[in-house]
Amino acid sequence: MTDADTPVPPCTPELRQALRDLAQELGTPLPPGPDDGHARWELYRAALRSETARPLLPAAVRAEPDGALASGVIGEALERLPRPERDTWVAALPPAVRAFSERRARELATLEDLRAGTPVQVPDVSDWSDWLQLRAATEVRHPEVLSALAASGRTKRIRRTARESLG
Repeated sequence: MTDADTPVPPCTPELRQALRDLAQELGTPLPPGPDDGHARWELYRAALRSETARPLLPAAVRAEPDGALASGVIGEALERLPRPERDTWVAALPPAVRAFSERRARELATLEDLRAGTPVQVPDVSDWSDWLQLRAATEVRHPEVLSALAASGRTKRIRRTARESLG
């Protein structure tokens, strides 16, 4: 049995309340099948786009029985959140699915520092995920970073993009 085949427990009272709160804040009806992960995902996505509903998402994530769905919500939220808030949102995830979001939050901080022009030494880009390598190759103007990516990027696309960004 794979994770995709693992049944997700039905909605708990805490999740039902979190979903009601989100729907009310969004001015939309509660999804007709709150036990349906697809319906919950659509509600979560709408809340991510709403400045007023977004703060209610951590409560829903804490109550969300589907770890992959909860992780997806946090993953989508991280780039929209100010850096100081990210750890609180990641902490809403169950420990079993927290590692990816913890890493993405660290990578976003690295990318933001590089975009801001923070001085850097030649980084060891081999520890960076493909996501961070490609984003840095596309969005960063540090010659040291781009040279490291052009020489040691994990994929041909990353190396080519870094070379092109170097000019």
